[in-house]
Amino acid sequence: MIIAERKPLKEILEMISGVEKLLILGCRGCVAVCSAGGDKEVAILASALRLGRKKAGKPIEIHEDTYIRQCDPEYLEPLKEEGKKYDAVLSMACGVGVNFIAECCPGVRVMPALNTSFYGANLSSGEWAEMCAGCGACILHLTGGLCPVARCAKHLSNGPCGGSVGGRCEVDPSVPCIWQKIYERLTSLKQDQLLRKIMPMRDWRPAGHGGPRHRIREDLLP
Repeated sequence: MIIAERKPLKEILEMISGVEKLLILGCRGCVAVCSAGGDKEVAILASALRLGRKKAGKPIEIHEDTYIRQCDPEYLEPLKEEGKKYDAVLSMACGVGVNFIAECCPGVRVMPALNTSFYGANLSSGEWAEMCAGCGACILHLTGGLCPVARCAKHLSNGPCGGSVGGRCEVDPSVPCIWQKIYERLTSLKQDQLLRKIMPMRDWRPAGHGGPRHRIREDLLP
């Protein structure tokens, strides 16, 4: 799941400076699950922006809507015409949604209301943790299903660094050393022989270091 959080209100007010008619567009996908961009968050932000602009003596007309997903062009079709009614669209989706809306509404200002943080898991109410870096070359079959790329502060591929103490990360002691957890898990599964396998130097191109990523499945093409 993509985790995001709302930008500070002051920053958003600065972004929409000069805008007289604004559409705030939420998303019922990942950002709704992490309470950053669903129907409720759209309503809260709209109220805050109306109040902020009113206090500044610059009232604004704000319309609110929420789509099933902003990362799927199919759901953005209505926006091609609807978007023309506004000076700007403020997207409460991840960065993918913002990109899609910008391409969908070439003549309209499109701005992000959220900061896209990471791929994460919901640990408890109000708490999320990064567990996948979307690196494009998954090695979880070798690490007991625990990801060192996302969960090791140094992205180490062949065991822990020399600085971890008591099973805690050297960079942030509040975080467990993921390599310690990998060792314990593989040992409990009697797969500790995997730890003896030296992983080669990582090719970061699938992670986006070779340019924007693009995937095609021939079997799904029309």
